[in-house]
Amino acid sequence: MKVEKLKIDENNFREYVCPACGIIDRFGDKWSLRILVLLNENGVLRFNELLKNTQGISQKMLTTTLRTLESHKLVNRKMYAEIPPRVEYSLTELGKSLMKPLYGLIEWTLEHSEEITKI
Repeated sequence: MKVEKLKIDENNFREYVCPACGIIDRFGDKWSLRILVLLNENGVLRFNELLKNTQGISQKMLTTTLRTLESHKLVNRKMYAEIPPRVEYSLTELGKSLMKPLYGLIEWTLEHSEEITKI
């Protein structure tokens, strides 16, 4: 069922909208969107590259965000048995499939940011 044709009532709100919000909450926080876009734009990045390219994030928050995205099957973590250890992050197929609608949402926010932020 397409969202724009969904007639909202109490029954289908719980059935369709609430589960969607729960899923969106898994990647809709302050840092996850930035990490997902960085990985989509760059393919594979190491922890320090993500840290350097995500202005304002702490090491602890980056670690937490990456673990959360990995647990939700949006990000792959590949560890190499080398000295020093090397860990690379990339999008999973599920993460890649999220990017088209995510970029649509980003485009929409850019188009309407003035209207939304007007006081």
